[in-house]
Amino acid sequence: MAEAAKPLAGIRVLDLTRFFAGPFCSMHLGDHGADVLKVEVPGGEPTRRQGPPFHAGNGMTFMAANRNKRSIEIDAKTEAGRDLLFRLACAADVVVENFRPPVLKRMGIDYERVAAANPGVVYASLSALGADGPQAERGGFDLTVQAEFGFMSISGERGGKSIKQGTSTFDLVSGLYGFSGVLAALLQRERTGRGQVVQTSLMEAEVTFLVDAGMEYLIAGQVRQKWGSEHSQIVPYKAFTTADGEMVIGAGYQSVYEPFCRAIGREDLLADPRFATLEDRVVNRDEMYAILDAEMLTHGNEGLGTLLAAAGVPHAPVNDMARTFAHPQLLHRRMKLDLDHPEYGTTPTIGPAIKYSGFEITEGWRAPPLLGEGAEEALAEWLGAPAEGKTKERLADGV
Repeated sequence: MAEAAKPLAGIRVLDLTRFFAGPFCSMHLGDHGADVLKVEVPGGEPTRRQGPPFHAGNGMTFMAANRNKRSIEIDAKTEAGRDLLFRLACAADVVVENFRPPVLKRMGIDYERVAAANPGVVYASLSALGADGPQAERGGFDLTVQAEFGFMSISGERGGKSIKQGTSTFDLVSGLYGFSGVLAALLQRERTGRGQVVQTSLMEAEVTFLVDAGMEYLIAGQVRQKWGSEHSQIVPYKAFTTADGEMVIGAGYQSVYEPFCRAIGREDLLADPRFATLEDRVVNRDEMYAILDAEMLTHGNEGLGTLLAAAGVPHAPVNDMARTFAHPQLLHRRMKLDLDHPEYGTTPTIGPAIKYSGFEITEGWRAPPLLGEGAEEALAEWLGAPAEGKTKERLADGV
């Protein structure tokens, strides 16, 4: 299908973001057909230099969150640069930013000024702790938000040290919330003709993911403890070390527990009164796991997986990145793609989580841009500025 069939084709997005959450938001807009122009400080945004490893001179965070964009260098410390930013914002359907609240006002591209000239603009603001409130001007990262707002307190092995998630989870989640908020605001603009501010933050995204742990506290006053891969109310349910790897097994409910015991040749556990019911197993989890931990060391992952699959027991090996990206189901669902770039060649990217029957989302996808790539064309299309005769240096100055 042609890219014009994508739902955001014709939508112009001025991307003022850097680091991870904001770029992840604007990348998803680009994935769905929007024309995303990424504004970078002279020399490029910090994640271009965050590494190693590097690809085409860029760090992995930049490569992960900046496909389907054009790039322009603008020095917002100059009057010409600030003027160019304002003109671009006035030509945009969407502005995405993740600065602290006072910064854009000093730059002259805050929502109030832009909306006065461009009332249809959707202005998405992503921050660490929210756009207002007693601590709104504090900065923060995924790590600090996970620590301060409860997530690390419930993450880690039972009785062990608090840990963060293995990826920058709430950078990504806040980016997705920003993306969905922009879509809702664009839909409302179709009805009202007016834009609006869309606000989210790492903190707000993180708190929504406390879900059941948060409700346990709010309703019952219970403070959840760390359980590692275990479940507080289901046993057996965790990652086991096997003879040659790790395997997660969820066999707590009676309909699964009984075939599980038979599959591993431990029918004796079915006659043990300590483990007769799910409630018994929860009460006696340490005794149960002492037996099963020893048993699993006698099995290899492949053989154990065969036994459990035949018995209909939910299980999965704990795969590393190499096994993950070679997984036949992942490959079938196109979760690993290769994008071509005319200068730095082929680069892999992670595929889309959502597929559509009405259009091919990956049609026309482009690799992350080189610094300043597409700037002249974007200026010509957005502002009617002549595309010829502008050097990279003059573009960076905002001329």
